[in-house]
Amino acid sequence: MITRRGILLGMGAAGGLIAAWALTPRSFAPPLSPGEGEYAFDAWLKIGKDGVVSVAVPDLEMGQGISTLIAQIVATELGADWRQVAVEPAPVSGAYGNAVLAAKWAPLWMPLAAGLADTPGSLLARRFAENEAFAATADGTSLAAHEVAARAAAASARAMLAQAAADKWGVNWEECDAQGGFVLHDKKKAAFADLVEAAMDFSPPDPPVARVQPPHENPTAFPPGAPLRFPRLDLPSKVDGSHQFAGDIRLPDMLFAAIRHAPLAAKARLGSQQAKPAPGVKLVEGADWIAAVGASWWAAEQALKQLAPRFAVSGPLDSARIAQTLDEALRMGEANRTASHGDPDEWLRGKFEHTALYTVAPALHAGLETACAAARFENGRLELWAASQAPQSCRQAAARALDISLEEVTLYPMPAGGSFDARLESSHAAQAATIAKAVGKPVQLTWSRWQEHLAGRPRTPARAAMAARTAQDGSLTALKLRIAMPATTQEFGARLFAGRKAADAAQLQDQEDALAMEGMVPPYGIEHLVVEHVPVKVGLPTGRLRGNSHGIGAFLTETFIDELAKRSGREPLSYRMAMLGQDARLAACLQRAATLAEWGGGTAGTGQGLACWKMALGTREGRIALVATARHDDRGIRVDKLTAVADLGRIVNVDIARQQIEGGLIFGMGLVNGCTTSYVGGLPVTGRLGLLGLPQLSDCPEIVVEFIESQADPFDPGELGAVIAPPAIANALYSAGSVRLHSLPLTLEQG
Repeated sequence: MITRRGILLGMGAAGGLIAAWALTPRSFAPPLSPGEGEYAFDAWLKIGKDGVVSVAVPDLEMGQGISTLIAQIVATELGADWRQVAVEPAPVSGAYGNAVLAAKWAPLWMPLAAGLADTPGSLLARRFAENEAFAATADGTSLAAHEVAARAAAASARAMLAQAAADKWGVNWEECDAQGGFVLHDKKKAAFADLVEAAMDFSPPDPPVARVQPPHENPTAFPPGAPLRFPRLDLPSKVDGSHQFAGDIRLPDMLFAAIRHAPLAAKARLGSQQAKPAPGVKLVEGADWIAAVGASWWAAEQALKQLAPRFAVSGPLDSARIAQTLDEALRMGEANRTASHGDPDEWLRGKFEHTALYTVAPALHAGLETACAAARFENGRLELWAASQAPQSCRQAAARALDISLEEVTLYPMPAGGSFDARLESSHAAQAATIAKAVGKPVQLTWSRWQEHLAGRPRTPARAAMAARTAQDGSLTALKLRIAMPATTQEFGARLFAGRKAADAAQLQDQEDALAMEGMVPPYGIEHLVVEHVPVKVGLPTGRLRGNSHGIGAFLTETFIDELAKRSGREPLSYRMAMLGQDARLAACLQRAATLAEWGGGTAGTGQGLACWKMALGTREGRIALVATARHDDRGIRVDKLTAVADLGRIVNVDIARQQIEGGLIFGMGLVNGCTTSYVGGLPVTGRLGLLGLPQLSDCPEIVVEFIESQADPFDPGELGAVIAPPAIANALYSAGSVRLHSLPLTLEQG
């Protein structure tokens, strides 16, 4: 169940200090505020006299199941009864700092000396995460960042409960155990509810003594449909419709706002208005937007349609200009070498055996929930209700917009109805704050789908060239990847960490950007390799999207490898296996997927295609192999079956891992069919969800997902399916009789 207690962000409990496990030696004001009959244990959990264990979750729940995973970790270590476990959003506090993500993104917040902070366990990264209350949800870092701390807090609470029981029974507390919400010793047992008050008089051991086995589930014990030990906590309320999102917030005297953003351009400002708003509707103007505020969102939206606001625009953005810019950069631009080994300059000199050009269109997030935020500004203080993957950044954006201190901003975190990294951005929250202050009443701002496409930050467009030298038997000897695209991560970092506006941050698009290229290195053992990035300004503000650069790199590599295999007369599976001698785990995924899918060699007419990929977060690694069966019919691309095998290391919750792989595969199908827009005159051409080519229920294929059991550190599965689906489907279409497709989405070459 979801509890709404203690969800204030930015308002720490008064008095006392707590130690942040794994972030010592810093201490912080206790972030959790116990309700009546509740007792807080560290920063991660509270236990009530009713026996309910409330777990604080610092990550945004956006459908990936993190609220259940964090709660499961605590419940397993504590020995709680899952039926009595609740979760609540954690307040912003350095106690929840995501040092793992801070280390990965060190080049964005400490560009001049990133090497001092970009390694796992970096003290500087920990300090930054603590001091800045950096608790962003991104790049699959949640378990890596929080599992140890959550387990330590639960182990401490279990020890204190055991001490209380042992004192009551006159036994050694070390001989006690906790299971199902009870402390046990021999034939004696006592419920957490009866022990929690007395437990507060005891101190836990330092360091905490965790259970020998970390939380994990054996994938073979949980085939699809098997009874679950830890069913999702958010599922019942989402099924019955009672789960509240930002759009569900209702405050006394609340008004509703719709918005129009200026076209994407070199310069844009609001022009003169030629009409007055409808009665009861008020206009609020920003630097590059105008909002209407009325008694309902529909009234505000209709007022904007009638008003038809005009913007003075200089140099509006057009897709044709983006394509031309990328093409010229690919051919003549100066490149940064981001990866190389062997002697690629020698081996790639002269004529290539095979080359291919690729086009990647900007990809939209297309979450069901568009940007939405509610704001109330009274007595110099701002309250916000919004879903945010970067809550501290969201508070900072709102504070800047109103020119107030950060301490005057309170954020009530809401779950997101899909995000895919869209909610790393906070401009809608700043707009809601500005509008609420202007009208003097609480306001809920909701972007329309068209405005989401206009003002959202898509994954970067790109133009790429692949070139190869091969041996006599067709084996890949040398590979070159040259890609022209903006320095999208640098641009994003300027918005997130420096608060720069989108147009200003886009001026960094021609800078070096190693983070933007992390997904471009193939997982194969290739003797000679070079990867080049040509950073280029395209004028389109870009952002992060599920899979990020891996979504581009996997498509380029896996379709090109397939071409090389077919060109040499080799079978695509064995061609890949020959290059995976250094990665037995990925080879095992590939072999198992081929067996499950009854791989027929990918010969013409079979409609089968395969792909494999590897992602890493420090020492944590995730691998996936996919066999797709696809074809063209009168409706376009038809995917009949997807068979995936993944190696995620230790799996905390098999059902959620399977959900994430399946959801990622469907997301990847959307990227195959569309999920993009072109721009004319600075405006998106596609303004409706139904025009994005997203899979409908009737389009969803049979999906088979299996996991390889492993005890390696867990890897987040959320992006693996999304990055592997497009190349596998493209390869399947070729074997079904299509021409070789070199564009993403694949439909770009079928017009």
